[in-house]
Amino acid sequence: MRLFPALLLGVVLSLPVQAQVSLDSTMVADTIVSKAFAVLPENDDSVSEEEDTDSIIPAFSTDSLLSWQENAVMRLDGILRSPLLETVQTSVMVWDLTDDVPVYQFRECLHLRPASTMKCVTAIAALDRLGADYDFRTRVYCTGEMDDSTLVLHGDLYCVGGMDPMLSSSDLAEMARVIRNHGITCVEGNLYTDFSFKDRDRLGKGWCWDDKNPVLSPLLVDRKDDFADRFRRRLSEAGVTVNGITADRQLPDSARLLTMQTHSVRQVLRRMMKVSDNLHAESLFYQLAASGGTRWASARQARQYAYSLFSRIGLNPRDYYVADGSGLSLYNYVSTELETRLLRYAFQHPEIYEALHEALPVAGVDGTLRKRMRGTAAAGNVRAKTGTVKGVSSLAGYLTASNGHLLCFSVICNGGLSNGPMRNLQNKICVALCQ
Repeated sequence: MRLFPALLLGVVLSLPVQAQVSLDSTMVADTIVSKAFAVLPENDDSVSEEEDTDSIIPAFSTDSLLSWQENAVMRLDGILRSPLLETVQTSVMVWDLTDDVPVYQFRECLHLRPASTMKCVTAIAALDRLGADYDFRTRVYCTGEMDDSTLVLHGDLYCVGGMDPMLSSSDLAEMARVIRNHGITCVEGNLYTDFSFKDRDRLGKGWCWDDKNPVLSPLLVDRKDDFADRFRRRLSEAGVTVNGITADRQLPDSARLLTMQTHSVRQVLRRMMKVSDNLHAESLFYQLAASGGTRWASARQARQYAYSLFSRIGLNPRDYYVADGSGLSLYNYVSTELETRLLRYAFQHPEIYEALHEALPVAGVDGTLRKRMRGTAAAGNVRAKTGTVKGVSSLAGYLTASNGHLLCFSVICNGGLSNGPMRNLQNKICVALCQ
């Protein structure tokens, strides 16, 4: 029996630092030891990507001597004893937004590739800079004079791209109809396209050649790079003939606005976040880049606006690298601390939070989370952005914990040969906090 206290002490000290609780008596120590054994999870390699059951989540202690946070720490420490962490770099941070205190930190400063949780960074930085009422715009101008007697425009049409990812064939038809309603049946000049909204780079920095990469053009229609030909056809169908050539040219100062099509940032955010649309994310990234009012906006300009926000939330921008807006790039490096602190910043600014929160996928309900955490306390509760590329799986967002507090969190895993085990780890963490 004299050996038992030493054995007991050894068990407690073997726990991660966050799970160690001060021992006031042998009776309390006995309680902690029993909990320590209870939180050791089973190997989750056999659990499917969509399976989340209470049986794989360590139970909360009913011991009145432990606070909710101490219980949460013990459960998360237990989950992070997974053998997965022997081969996969993993980082976790959880923040209590109700009390505005950190709940849990595990290698939170580790520099990792985020995959599509990068879209949270882009969304928060863009909403902070542009506002939640911002519109993506595609405009058509004219130069020259109108002959009202012949309904002929003796001048040119200029189509100015604003990198609206939602511009569609029906939008082109509507713009053509408006031009015809201006009384124009013939354009004696040319049809010009102005691409000066952003630089001429067609792909993002660090994108893999074999990914399904979007084309980064300011004038896409239904995601295709054939604006001029399709608009010319829509004009003809509306009864407007263009006699001149089609070419690229920047808008002159003397041009007059004829028509404009817009989509709101909330519309773009919804698809960007719910289904992880990379074109929508890059389009928002370049709205951020162009927000200074200069032409030929670049990723470098967007990066600087993001870094400025990082500084304002108390982090050093030199600790991170923002290569693109979607998370496709191999060069993006962030941390769970950065993502969590940005989610906290969004919560502290209601306009940003409302727009972001309504766009995030809901666990077990829609978007990229529709098949995850179903049948658990996290279903219908967790609102978060997923991230998946080869070797990377991540999850970042918000949830209401079992104590009624609103939390934000980020989990990033790098180096897994398959995404299933990494996703299951994220699911377990969410369920443990919600249950």
